[in-house]
Amino acid sequence: MKIALTGATGFIGSHILTDLLSNDHAVVALVRDDTDAATVAARGATPEVVDLYDQAAVAKVFSGTDGAVHTASPGDTTTPDLDSAVVDAAIESFDGSGKPFATISGVWVYGSNTSISEDSPFNPPAMVAWKEPIERRVLDAAGMRGIVAVSSVAYGDGGGALPGLLLGSPLDADGDMIMVGTGQQHWSTVHVADLATFFRLALEDETAHGYYVLGNGLNPTVTQLTEAAAVATGAPGAVPGSEEEIRGRVGEYFAEVLLLDQAVTANRARKELGWQPTRPGLVEELRQGSYRR
Repeated sequence: MKIALTGATGFIGSHILTDLLSNDHAVVALVRDDTDAATVAARGATPEVVDLYDQAAVAKVFSGTDGAVHTASPGDTTTPDLDSAVVDAAIESFDGSGKPFATISGVWVYGSNTSISEDSPFNPPAMVAWKEPIERRVLDAAGMRGIVAVSSVAYGDGGGALPGLLLGSPLDADGDMIMVGTGQQHWSTVHVADLATFFRLALEDETAHGYYVLGNGLNPTVTQLTEAAAVATGAPGAVPGSEEEIRGRVGEYFAEVLLLDQAVTANRARKELGWQPTRPGLVEELRQGSYRR
C-alpha cells in the first residue's frame, strides 16, 4: 500500500514510519519544512512539504494514496483546528473509496475507569473534551474506513512525554522523587513499537473500522512507575505527592488527566486483528531498559 503519514518525525509517527517501511509499504510523509523532508527521505519515505492546516493541500496529497494515518500534533490550543483540517481532507479525498484513514486518540477521553473498553462511556476531562466530536466525523464518514486508535500512555526507546515527566519528577529534601498525586492511580501503557504495529494491521485488514482501545494490559500504578523512574535516574526512592503539588507543578488541566485512574485490556484489537503487544512494560523499561541513565 501507499500510505500518507502525518507526524512522521514525531515519537509515535516515526515508529509507524519504521513499521510500514519494514513491511514493504510505501510512505508519503507530510512534513512542515525542508529539514523534516530530508529526515524522512533519508529513512525511505517520499516527503511532501505541506501546511496541515490547509485542507485543500492535504487533500491533494491524500488523493494520490491508498490510505492515511494522522499522528501529527502541535501540542497547543490550535490542535483541534489542525485535526479538523486533516480529518476534513481525508473525508474529501476518500469519500466513497473505502480507503482507510486512521487517527490517534488517547484513553484520557474515558475519564477514570479501570475497565476501559470500546463500549465504555466517554467522560473526558477539559483538556481532551474536544476530541470525540472530531473522531465521530471520522467514523461517520460514508465510504471511508475510519479507524480511531485510542492509545494508552506511549513509551519506549527512551522517549515519550509521560516517561519524561516521571524522569523529571521533583525531589524532596532527601533526594526522593515526588509522585504525581498519591501514586495510587493506575496508568494504562503501551510500547510505541507495539502501537505502530497496530496501525499497520488496521490498515492492512479491510474489516478494521471504528474505535480500538490499545494497551499492553499491565496498567501499573504511578507508585510503581515513579519508583522505577528513581532507579533509572539513580534517585534513592520515591514518595507520595499530593493533588495540590501536581496542580501547582503542571497546571489544572494537565493535572486532571495525570490523576485519572485507568486500566485497559485491548481485547478487540487482539481478537479481531491479532494484535499482540510483545515489548517490555514501562516499569521494566525504566528499571532495566532504554531510560536508564
